[in-house]
Amino acid sequence: MPVCLPLIKKIPVTADVLALFEGLSSRPYSFLLDSGLIVQGLGRYSLMGADPFLVLRSRGKRLWLEREGETTPLAGHPLEKLKDLLAHYRLPPGSCPLPFGGGAVGYFSYDLGRVLEKMPSLAVDDLQTPDLCLGFYDVVTVVDRVTGEVWVVSTGFPETGPAAAARRARQRLAETCSLLASGLQRQQMVTVPVETSRRPWSHTGDTGIPRVNSSHHGSHPGKRNAPALFAHFDEISYCRAVQRAKEYIAAGDIFQVNLSQRFSLPRVVEPWPLYRRLRAINAAPMAAYLNFGEFQVVCSSPERFLKVTGRHVETRPIKGTRPRGKDPASDMRFREELWNSEKDRAELVMIVDMERNDLGRVCRTGSVRVPELYRLEEYATVFHLVSTVEGELAPDKDVVDLLAAAFPGGSISGAPKIRAMEIIEELEPVRRGIYTGSIGYIGFDGNADLNIVIRTMIFKGGQIYFQVGGGITIDSDPYMEYVETLDKARALVRALGLDDRQAFASLAVRPVVHEDHRSTR
Repeated sequence: MPVCLPLIKKIPVTADVLALFEGLSSRPYSFLLDSGLIVQGLGRYSLMGADPFLVLRSRGKRLWLEREGETTPLAGHPLEKLKDLLAHYRLPPGSCPLPFGGGAVGYFSYDLGRVLEKMPSLAVDDLQTPDLCLGFYDVVTVVDRVTGEVWVVSTGFPETGPAAAARRARQRLAETCSLLASGLQRQQMVTVPVETSRRPWSHTGDTGIPRVNSSHHGSHPGKRNAPALFAHFDEISYCRAVQRAKEYIAAGDIFQVNLSQRFSLPRVVEPWPLYRRLRAINAAPMAAYLNFGEFQVVCSSPERFLKVTGRHVETRPIKGTRPRGKDPASDMRFREELWNSEKDRAELVMIVDMERNDLGRVCRTGSVRVPELYRLEEYATVFHLVSTVEGELAPDKDVVDLLAAAFPGGSISGAPKIRAMEIIEELEPVRRGIYTGSIGYIGFDGNADLNIVIRTMIFKGGQIYFQVGGGITIDSDPYMEYVETLDKARALVRALGLDDRQAFASLAVRPVVHEDHRSTR
């Protein structure tokens, strides 16, 4: 196949990422992979695009390819099809000096793991979102968050002949520059005030997101009707699930498992204004916004799952969290408590060992190492304890092989991973879907950067869904684990601009209907 080099144009503006994306946000399959917070080693670039020339979706081993408005059903392994497509649409390594010059962007859901490993099918697939949804983007915009510089990269795909590819690259680059300009013009005409805050959940600025019965002086449940908030566990059933997990640990099945529960409420806000708000009050280095038609994803993740640069591989698992303090003294106390926590360090080492094993399956023998076992990272609302594991891909392996070996991430499943996933399937009543999967890109040049999907909201069918969880160990107190899920859920409800006290005062359990919603995969 002839080699076509990408067309790269530097845009003569120093623009805000959100203002630039305004021109793309309503386009089909628009995406923003956003380094909203620059953390050492995690990223300085934000990436955006829309209108992919091809979309790959899967559920189980059923696949669909969308091209030019037509959908073709296929059968087979989704990662094998992904590998074939990336081999067909390929840029030579080093052909783009930027971190991303086009490729596959989207998500791999947690439930894609069912295709990679034989798993029981017990939890209800109520959301019915694809296991995998990736757009193939021939033109992307790259923003350097440090310098403010903006580039548009256009590959000319799916054309492969040099002349046709060059024509398409010029045409698509011009179209994208026009869309970006229109977004900047709209942003200048309508300014949406956004207040930044180190304490995000006390945010009271007007960001275009309605509040329900809230003020600077507190609120009183019952004054207005709060939106109904639903959970899939009540206190008793969640505590039973934690206790059952502890029994598995005591029996030697597992050492640790991540148990979660889902919450849902009516669609009281729109996804793009919510993303703007979250970015202002709780910026994250691995954030993302996906507008995939039937559903939208708002993600504020701090955790990297996998990064591939050339043959170099990196994963950065998080295990250990403490809240930020209300004052410098309490802030330092929480920081030191996390840094000195033997329990959190032990859990992190356990996950690091599992990640080393996963990378070792596809990396050159002897190349896997841990350059940083413990690192304390500071965010607006929490401290995290993080490790870094590195390796070098073996000559006969690529990024899709790496994904198959390491997915899903160990920090959000448990150890050993497969047995932990079987126990999750038994104890959690609904499938996780996108939650604890991965969002990011795999470039036409073979590079990749993928996050862990946490602190994320899914907008689908008039509802907003979000999920929270925590690591269960032999020492876990079931009631305190339940309370922790409520605390994490409260933070997300507040991020929606809602009164969490009203919402939780009427918290109801949504029954799981197996007959109507069980997946037939």
